[in-house]
Amino acid sequence: MSTRTEILASGFGGQGVVRLGQILGEAAVKQGYRVSMLKSHGTEMRGGYVRSQIVLSKEPIDSPMVESPNYFVALSLAAYKAFKHLVKDGIILYDPAFVVEIDKGLACVQRPVPAKDTSVENFGRPVFANTIMLGVLSSIVGELDPDIVLESILHVIPKYHEENKRAFEIGYALLGKSADEVLHKR
Repeated sequence: MSTRTEILASGFGGQGVVRLGQILGEAAVKQGYRVSMLKSHGTEMRGGYVRSQIVLSKEPIDSPMVESPNYFVALSLAAYKAFKHLVKDGIILYDPAFVVEIDKGLACVQRPVPAKDTSVENFGRPVFANTIMLGVLSSIVGELDPDIVLESILHVIPKYHEENKRAFEIGYALLGKSADEVLHKR
């Protein structure tokens, strides 16, 4: 049994991928976990490649690199194609607004999370998609206390507290009963 949980999130600039990693890291630290986070991105301010690698563990972390993600959040088709092969026994959460081609030959669990479209439907713009995804992650990542993740969202993001709170709650409920299904179909 692994003593570490690896979360990989990737997409393009402007989607809040780095912010997602920062929030998960802060929430995990508040819960007594050791945390490492690596980020990488292209030179473009918006629209370029972005990746966050988060490792959570109660034990010392020997390597900050995500090698076999337990959870992979794919927010672009390029990200999905680049990293899907790393997920052996984990879960891929992908936004179907961007990831339109799914590799059905993968052995891992794959679930669509319409974060962008849900954000547009509820808030009139896609900016809250990453908060919706944080809600989804909080519903399936056993190490994360949803109340602490929400507290971290409201701490890290200085404005739009009501909208972010609502977006988190929408995301947390998005998979509904299938969250249990996601966890047990590994």
